[in-house]
Amino acid sequence: MTFLRRHVKFLAVGAACAAAGAGASAIATAGAAGTTTASSSTVAKASAGHPGARRALERRAVQGDLVVATRSGFATVTFNRGFVQSVSGQQLTIREGTKTATYKTVTLTIPAGARVRDNGKPAPLSQLSAGQRVGVLQGPNRTLVVARDARP
Repeated sequence: MTFLRRHVKFLAVGAACAAAGAGASAIATAGAAGTTTASSSTVAKASAGHPGARRALERRAVQGDLVVATRSGFATVTFNRGFVQSVSGQQLTIREGTKTATYKTVTLTIPAGARVRDNGKPAPLSQLSAGQRVGVLQGPNRTLVVARDARP
């Protein structure tokens, strides 16, 4: 049973990664009209199954929703990535995007039982500080917040 459960989890993670890559590919393709040929070729390689290009698209993804199969049906998992702007109680405000470009600013309500990691160590949400890189993964039963100091 443990062997089967381990493989089911592995397949679920693989499916989620594939869905994230496909979503990022669709987003990149939609925005590729004003980009260079190199960017378009990266999207083409990713859709053709080139693992390096697929990982590059996944690294650049800043927001998305994934629908994953579960034992009891389907569940929606949301991810947000960017930089911490502020923390107030259970409210986390994130500037989604890169160091130089902002996609949008969102305020997320983080549940009290969420798992929060700051620079690799467990921490309360209030310990996060403005300017840190942050990733938030919200599922139907769990929330994970991972923050680390931004690179200079």
